[in-house]
Amino acid sequence: MLPLPDLMIVTAIALACAVCVGAAGLLALRVLRRASMLVQVLVVVVSAIASVVVGIIAVAQAMYVSSHDLTVVMWITGVSAVVSVGVALLLGRAFTRNSARLRSMARALGDGERIELAESGSGGAELAGLAEELATTSRRLAEAREEVATLDASRRELVAWIAHDLRTPLAGLRAMAEALEDGLASDPQRFHRQMRSQVDHLSAMVDDLFELSKIQSGTLSLSMEPVSLYDLVSDAVAELGAVAEARSIRLREASSGELTVVGDPRELARVIGNLLINAIQHSPEGSEISVTARHDGDGHVVLTVEDSGGGIPENDLSKIFQAGWRATSARTPGQLEGSSAGAGLGLAIVQGIVEAHFGQITVQNVPGGCRFDVRLPSHTSVAA
Repeated sequence: MLPLPDLMIVTAIALACAVCVGAAGLLALRVLRRASMLVQVLVVVVSAIASVVVGIIAVAQAMYVSSHDLTVVMWITGVSAVVSVGVALLLGRAFTRNSARLRSMARALGDGERIELAESGSGGAELAGLAEELATTSRRLAEAREEVATLDASRRELVAWIAHDLRTPLAGLRAMAEALEDGLASDPQRFHRQMRSQVDHLSAMVDDLFELSKIQSGTLSLSMEPVSLYDLVSDAVAELGAVAEARSIRLREASSGELTVVGDPRELARVIGNLLINAIQHSPEGSEISVTARHDGDGHVVLTVEDSGGGIPENDLSKIFQAGWRATSARTPGQLEGSSAGAGLGLAIVQGIVEAHFGQITVQNVPGGCRFDVRLPSHTSVAA
């Protein structure tokens, strides 16, 4: 066994060589801090191997090993060092290839291209995790871009439709005003009534746009209080009864028990009114529209409006609450006096108001028409 004094000498020599070579390696890394990762990896590996080789040679010389044995040791350490550096070079090149692949993935992500995880290749757990995060981020960005593109297209379409709907009443107002100015109106009172109707029509459109902008910007202010849903339905039916009668449409209302919800009376009345106007516009003459309200047994009140307008194509059911959506030929509305111009804002406003009341609105086709269900928390469930 090696004596303790000799062991301490060997340890001291090896430690000194390792410290010196390590310090040289740190200095080289500092100088080459902007070099490629392959070069830095090689510096680390060469420093580790060099500290072992220098330590062995120094100890061998200090221990007075024969020249033959010293030559054998030097050859062994030299060959081992060369092989180790070669292996490190191969591993470093594989590492840099994976790094380059990740860099190309990041560049593609910045260019808006979609990244598939299969492109990341094989690597360590850290590189694989980074590649997976990049692929996930790419997928989310692609979905966000698609959503933004859809919303932008919908907004442009809405603006085009609104511009078209505004142009018609404005052109009518201008023509009637010019006729009155030139004294060509045979019945000025009738012209005045028509102009008043067109102004009311424009005012309703502007009011719808303002309401929708508040909903979409999250600035809709609600004055919450207990509200009788039965009273809201009765008032809406009474208000629109004359419009329905003009088209020979019967409004039938029914409710079960005391139905009280917590909400803004004005906004909830707007929900019911918009649903009824939509049903009247799309129902044929002589048909019936039913308005019912009930408890669903789960702490909610359900308001149902069912018409006989022929239903909605299944492909359009998911679009019906989008701002600017317009009915197909199966549900083409006739213009109602005092109603909206059919700019496709009414149902979008309804959905926004219902969701602001922590409720939900759904639509489904029924035989001969469609049914809207508005589900709102009841007053008792909110109080509890």
